[in-house]
Amino acid sequence: MMACASLDCPVNNVVATRYGLQKPDGTPDTMGVDTLWAWTTRPDGTEVSLVNRLCGTKATYFSISPSYTLPEDMVCLLVQNDAGTFWKDTIWVTKEDYPHFEGVDCKASYFHTITGVKSTHRLIDTVIINKKTVDYDTSTAHFLLRLKARR
Repeated sequence: MMACASLDCPVNNVVATRYGLQKPDGTPDTMGVDTLWAWTTRPDGTEVSLVNRLCGTKATYFSISPSYTLPEDMVCLLVQNDAGTFWKDTIWVTKEDYPHFEGVDCKASYFHTITGVKSTHRLIDTVIINKKTVDYDTSTAHFLLRLKARR
């Protein structure tokens, strides 16, 4: 007896936006001794943690899954340095969402096209759209966050 389908679903079918951290001159930045939290607010007003305590690492990026069907996502960032100083910024990402079909046996996915971005500027100096297409490939940063000096 033969199977009904020979299609294999992608093992890593996570759709996420990658945020690269940069210094004002465009070189990679790390959190070092600083701590970063990121969260979003759902339409019903509840908050969802996306990054919980990225700290004490050499990480130069973090990844966040966009909403499936909202035209705009809001991401809140909070950074605390080792002296206890806090910076809070908000990033708004506008996008177009479209369903991606692999096969009837595979989990549903949505891909996105980034159409715009804006932010507050307490710690963030500039947000650059580096890659507009959001799909399974998260090897390239979609956004480059140029951060102001924290020391």
